[in-house]
Amino acid sequence: MSELTPPTSRENKREITNSKRRAAVADRRAARPFTLWREVLVAYLAPALMAGAGGFASGQAGLTLAAFTSIAGTSAVVALLIGSWLQRRAGSRPWTTALPRIMVAAILAVGAAVIAGLVGWFASRWLPGHTSVVDTAWLARLQFDLPISAAVAAVIVSWRWRGAQRAHSRRT
Repeated sequence: MSELTPPTSRENKREITNSKRRAAVADRRAARPFTLWREVLVAYLAPALMAGAGGFASGQAGLTLAAFTSIAGTSAVVALLIGSWLQRRAGSRPWTTALPRIMVAAILAVGAAVIAGLVGWFASRWLPGHTSVVDTAWLARLQFDLPISAAVAAVIVSWRWRGAQRAHSRRT
């Protein structure tokens, strides 16, 4: 046999490839460390490109503008806040590692959505009446854009963080 091909064995006249090499690649992917700047960058780019493409395809200029401002901006800010909190403080909070991964993601998503919803409500209701900010359509969008973006970012960041924690604990 050549050293370039993976080892094979013959069973019932069929050639079976040894899957050790594939398992090593899968372990390397699962063991990627949690890198906050990369998570924040993806948290901005993914919704900006997806919502921007949707706004462009449907001819909604408001959605295209919101994609790169309130939607993606909220997502990046929430990813930064939750990601940095998880990196710094989660070790002292045993529920972040004791609860199932989906529960941690759900708790953080609901919390982020509630806070972002209150910020959106405040911005859309209070700002036009008490400041020189004009009541426009983009202010009304904030009530929906902010909580949805915050919840999605919280789920993705917490899910990735827990995956990195699990991979780190398997290695040690």
